[in-house]
This record gives sequence, C-alpha cells and structure tokens, in this order.
Amino acid sequence: MHPHSIYKNGVAALVLSMITFFYTNAQTVTGTVSERVNTQTVPLVGATIYWAGTTVSTTSNAEGKFELPRSGVTNQLVFSFVGFKADTVAVTDQTVLEVILTPQNTLQEVTVQGASSQIDRISPIQNEIITTRTLAKAACCNLSESFETNASVNVSYSDAVTGAKQIQMLGLSGNYVQTNVENIPTIRGLASTFGLNYIPGTWISSIDIGKGAGSVVNGYESMSGAMNVELQKPDAQERVLANAYVNSFGRVEGNLNLSKPLTEKWSVGFLGHASTLQNRIDQNGDNFLDLPLYNQYNGMVRAKYGTERFMTQFGVRALYEDRTGGQATENRSSSPTYRFTNTTKRLEAFSKTARLYPEKPYRGLGLILNAVHHEQNSAFGFTPYDGRQQTLYGNLIYQSIIDNTNHSFKVGASYLLDDYREKYRDTLMTRTESVPGVFGEYTYKYLDKLTLVAGARLDFHNLFGTQFTPRVHAKYDLNPNLTLRASAGRGFRTPNALAENYGYLVSSRTVYFDGKPQAEVSWNYGTSLAQEFTLFGQKASLVLDYYRTDFQNQLIADLEHPRELHFYYLSSRSTPGAKARSFSNSFQAELNYQPIKRMEVKLAYRLFDVRQSMGMAFGETLLLPRMMVSRDRVLFNAGYALPYDKWKFDFTVQWNGPRRIPYLREGYEHTSYQNMPRENAPGFYNINAQVSKSFRLWEIYLGGENLGNFRQSNPIVGANDPFGRDFDAAARVWGPITGRMIYAGFRYKLKI
Repeated sequence: MHPHSIYKNGVAALVLSMITFFYTNAQTVTGTVSERVNTQTVPLVGATIYWAGTTVSTTSNAEGKFELPRSGVTNQLVFSFVGFKADTVAVTDQTVLEVILTPQNTLQEVTVQGASSQIDRISPIQNEIITTRTLAKAACCNLSESFETNASVNVSYSDAVTGAKQIQMLGLSGNYVQTNVENIPTIRGLASTFGLNYIPGTWISSIDIGKGAGSVVNGYESMSGAMNVELQKPDAQERVLANAYVNSFGRVEGNLNLSKPLTEKWSVGFLGHASTLQNRIDQNGDNFLDLPLYNQYNGMVRAKYGTERFMTQFGVRALYEDRTGGQATENRSSSPTYRFTNTTKRLEAFSKTARLYPEKPYRGLGLILNAVHHEQNSAFGFTPYDGRQQTLYGNLIYQSIIDNTNHSFKVGASYLLDDYREKYRDTLMTRTESVPGVFGEYTYKYLDKLTLVAGARLDFHNLFGTQFTPRVHAKYDLNPNLTLRASAGRGFRTPNALAENYGYLVSSRTVYFDGKPQAEVSWNYGTSLAQEFTLFGQKASLVLDYYRTDFQNQLIADLEHPRELHFYYLSSRSTPGAKARSFSNSFQAELNYQPIKRMEVKLAYRLFDVRQSMGMAFGETLLLPRMMVSRDRVLFNAGYALPYDKWKFDFTVQWNGPRRIPYLREGYEHTSYQNMPRENAPGFYNINAQVSKSFRLWEIYLGGENLGNFRQSNPIVGANDPFGRDFDAAARVWGPITGRMIYAGFRYKLKI
C-alpha cells in the first residue's frame, strides 16, 4: 500500500522510549489522595502529605498521586487538605496507599472543595496545573481550546482563512513557549502552524504551565515559559472514555480512549480521534469561508511495562489532516477562484525508559527517545508552500543526592537533530541542525522554607556555535500561606520564519528574507507572590507576578509596508548605536475564591508592555508596540456544582483591550517609519458558558462560545480581488471572525 494511503486511512504506527522518575518500591510510599463524589472517587490536587513530627512532606499532583521516602523516625503519615478532615495512616509494610479524605461539616451530601487549577505549591517555578476538571468547563476539543478559563495563556486565529491558531504568553508568541508532550518537545518547527489542533482534549490528563525560563533538563528553547501536556496513560483507572461533539457551525468529532492491564507488569492503551467540518460558513458576506473545511484522523497506540527496578513506556502515533479554505463560491467572472489548501501527514515514535533503585529511592536514571516525520503541502491561490521536517531527539537524565535529600542534582546529555526542507514559490530552503548538549542542575532545600535550583546547559550547535544557557529558580515560604518565587535565565532557539508566520502567506505580499538565518536569544527575569487566605470564612488565593523578557537577537516579521513582508533579525549588539531593542513586560494579578460551597470564582487582570524596534531593513530603528498584543486583558470565571456534581454550570467573560494593527488604508504608501500613522483595533468582550449533567457513567453538556455575537466585520483586505496587489487576510485580523456558536456533546466513562 502506498504511504499516502496509509495516512489517509488513519492507520497509525509510532515508535521509541519515555522516562518517569517513579520510586514505587519498599523504601518509598506512593499512592493517591481523593474524595468521594457520589459513587466515584475524584483526585485531590495539592493535598499535603507529611510524616508526623517531621518536615519531610510532599503534595499530590494533578492526578492526586504522591510519592514520599519512608521516615526513619515515625510510621505516622498525615494527609490534609483545606476544607477536608485531616487523616493519619499508620504505615507498616504497605508501599501503595489509597486515601479518601472526608469533607468537613458534611451532612447528607458530599462537598466538592478541590480547585480546578492551582499553582504547584512545591515547585520553585511558578507552575500552574490545569486539571481535567478545568478542561471539562468548556468544549476543550483540542489543546488550543484548553485555555478558555486561563488568564496566563491567550489563543487567537492567526488569519481569516487557514484556521491556524496561535497562543500568547507574557505578551509574546507561543513560539517562545517550549511546548512538550510528556516532556518531549512537540509543538515546534513545522508543527508550530497547526500543532495546537493536533492534541485532542480528551487525550489530556493535565497541563502544566510554567512562566519564565524553564528547567535546563528539558532543553534550551524555553524563553518566555514552558508547557507540558500529560496524556492519558495505559494504566489509567478509566478503562473506556468515549466522547462525541457537534456545534452549530457543523463541526463533528469523536474520541475514544482505551486502557487495559494485561498482567501485573504490562498495560496497553489506545487514543483515537476523528473530526470534520464540511459546512460552508460566510457570516460577513465577503465570499470567503470564515472557517476552513477539514478532516482530521489522529491515533496513538502505547504500552507500559513496570517492575521494581525497571519501567518503560513506548508507542507510535500517526496523524492525517486536510484543509480547504478561500472563496466560498466559484467566481462567475473569468477571474480564477482563490483557494487555500493544506495537507499534513505526521508520524511519530517515542519511548521513555527508567532504571529504578529500590534501595535508594532518591536515585533514578532515565532515557527519553523520540522520532518525528512531518510533511505538509500547502497552496495559497497559485502560490505553493511545501515543508518537510525530520527530527530525532534523545535525553538521558541521572538524578541523585549529595549526602542527604537537602542537596540533590540532575545531570545528563541530550541530542537534537532537525532536518528541514521548505519550498516557497521557487525558493528552496534547507537546513540541518545537529545539537549535542550536556546539562546539570543542583537543588538545595532548607527545611520547608527555601528551595533553590541552579542549572546550566552547554549545547554545541553545528550552525550557531557553542551556546551556554544558565538558569536559576528560587522559592521561599515567608509563612505557611505566603510564597515568594524568583527566576532568571537565558534561552535560545532557531526560528522557522514561514511556518511560524503561516497566516501572513495568505496575501499578495512579496516575501523578502533580509539576512541569513540566525538564532534568537533572550533573557527572562521574573518574580511572583502567592498568598492563600480565608475571606468571609471561605478559601481564597491571590497570585501576583511580573516577568520581563529582553531579546539580544530576534526575528522580526515586518508587515508595516503594504504589499511587502520582510523578515530580518533585530540584534541589540550589532546595531549601530545599540538603538535596536525588543522587550516584553508582563504583570498579572489573579484572585481565586470559593464564596459558597461548590462554587469557584476567578478574577484576573493582565497588563502587557511589549515593544520592538522596527524598520531595520530600511535603515531605521523606531521602537513601536508589538502588533496584535492587547495592553490590558480582564478575565472572570465562575463555576457552580450541585450536590454530587449532578449539574455543573460555568460562565466566563473575557475583555481584550485595544491593540496596535498595521496601517493599511487603501492607497496609502509610506517611506519612513518615523512618520508612519498608528492605528489601534478596538477592545471587545467574549462570553462563554456551559451546563453539564452527570449520570453514573454518562455526562452530557451544552454550551456556547462568543455568546455576545461579537465579530470583526471585514477581516480581509481586498477580499473582492484576492489576486490583486492589496489582498491580505492576516495583517488586520484582531478579533473573532465568527459569531455566536452553540455546541453539545457527551462523555462516557467506565472505570474498573
């Protein structure tokens, strides 16, 4: 059978290895902490577990799981969580515990107190954990739709034709966020274009969002943040999860997760997804489809094997997607019809392997391996763009302690091979990057008050030379409820100009590459303050954070000249007079509150000051606000659940403030950036809501997005003449393209 037929039929196969530092053995106690809701148990995130009379403690993760070395002075293990009765367990020869905490003041109903998302209380990095409970607050059909109730990450369409989405974090593009799937770099390179759409929401068990420079263990590409997506595991308690979804635009999708233990050591799992949209929508009457027609088939098969001294996970994943956009109807005149098409084929293989040491639970050796083959073939009218990426990735990690658990370290070596082949019009661009590297990270803990992490990487890039990447993170508990964090670090990456600015190609602009490819380099500094307290007798938390990113070198996509797209590098070192600058300042305040039982309220405000020097390709350096970044954003979210979670209600309002857009008035020409007119898009509100009803095994939900029906009326410049010199479907897209959308779906879960 031809390989293309295999992709189109959705027949998958992926390979290679994974790592997880679990220490489930005789010297370690592991388990889960949960609460009982109706007849099911729900994980408690952030529950505190400690040995009575000691400072040795930990907290439960996004799945309610914990791990703690045995104590030599006591066998009394204490479990506590705000709003629940503390429980003490006498640990003898058990190594795996399942603890169910009871809500305080419970009469005839179970009170749900666990927060949907929260800051990791132990990590020195400001790390927010989004749980499946948060993901269920919205449709969450894929990763790009998982941040509806999150204040730190913003998602928007990159243009009015392709359906490509992009995220923003700390006022910067998602390209500067290292996005991993189970600690494997995934949404990068050519996958930057549509990669957020390639991770179905039902596959996700949790999302960790870290602000600022990430750990050096995971690589050098984290510049403004790091995101790690954990998928459902082969040994998950949910043996079957089925989901179906349909919306008023005509989008239909189905998902199926299966997990099956074969023996005490072996388990296997399957994650499947299929979705389509074939309804032609043109709400603004410009004869362009507001959403592209598409088909996607996506599947993963994986296995897990574990013993006392060895654990491995491995699997394969395959994806096929086709998209068609452009003019909604055929032109009646002799002029041709503008069409956008894209076909993506992606094959991936992975493995994670860990060597465990039962006699020394603080020690671990792990190896991550990953291989990717990614192809995409696009056409923008008569303009072709084809890309191919082949990637090999390996990361070897060893961790242990120095004398005692107050001093721990991780050391290792990594290797990344990227082979790119891109062709745009008649221009062929090829690049092979070979990057071996070594790293080390030291962690110091003083009681439960201070955690200091200092790390560094040395990477030997075949194109850009030796790169040194230092990073430091610190956490100090001023008191049990007040935590101060600080971080600083360097990051670098190789940009992919066309893939990361894909939407700009839906235009008649002439593309200019001014200069040879270079590495982007930045420094990030940040601090945060997290306070937990009670307000009118109920649990509340306030988080304040500030981060600054300074670029030493950055790729600029310059749209300021009509009919031209210039790519050039802005370097603060090499520019005469050192006038070129690019920086981002981000401030955020977020209040989470539970005013009454079973209700959660979130209120957040975010302020961005993001600027970059423009006009270097024309001999100028004018410092301007970055395009398409709102200075202000406000988010309000409220969720309420009836007893036993039988009914759940969620409501979200976002206000996005004005943002700068290119000045592209008809007939306007300019030759100097100094005299360039400025134009801002207006602010707007976005309102989403959802109601869901739970049964013993089923859950049905009904919701709506953009309920205020706000949409940008004319997002495409020159829509009446797409082959003319002024056509542009991206430069002025600043708001929703489609209006109100209603959706419905169901989830079926079977636990054994």
